[in-house]
Amino acid sequence: MPKENKSKYALLGILSVCPGSGYDIKKFMEQSTSNFWNESYGQIYPMLKKLVDEGLAVSRAEKQEGKPERYLYTLTDRGLEELQHWLVEPIEYATERNELLLKLLFGQQVSMSDNIEHVQRYRQLNVELLAKYRGIEAHLKDKHADQPDQAYALITVRYGIHRCLALLNWCDETLNTLQAIVATEEARD
Repeated sequence: MPKENKSKYALLGILSVCPGSGYDIKKFMEQSTSNFWNESYGQIYPMLKKLVDEGLAVSRAEKQEGKPERYLYTLTDRGLEELQHWLVEPIEYATERNELLLKLLFGQQVSMSDNIEHVQRYRQLNVELLAKYRGIEAHLKDKHADQPDQAYALITVRYGIHRCLALLNWCDETLNTLQAIVATEEARD
């Protein structure tokens, strides 16, 4: 059984919040879902056409002065029903692809300093992501406190914060382990 394309539901969800053009959808993703779900223009536009073909969205052309027409997409009642139906289905487990773990699994094939450098870089990335997520959280609490849907946005940001904190703990533990291996090997020599 082929895997279902979840991009359809990402776009239905975005259209339920803010109808707009493919460009508007991409901008919405960059400001909201890009930390955990992103689509390229090459995925967005064909999927919008498919949503219209399936009667889940409608489009209308909007004239722009000095520019080509832009198409605005709006969710239909049927599209909202499809989204709501998907939202209550259990999630499918997806195996994470993690290049760092793959490299560490075979880390005995390179120098220990290479392995340590990989983990240090990954740690720094998570320090930066943690700061980014905390900034988003502060912005949401400050600028969007009066919005009834704020809690849902905060839930996703808090996931990112907790994930970064856990990964920072793992990085520190892994660096200690790698350094203990180095110390053991130096003691043998």
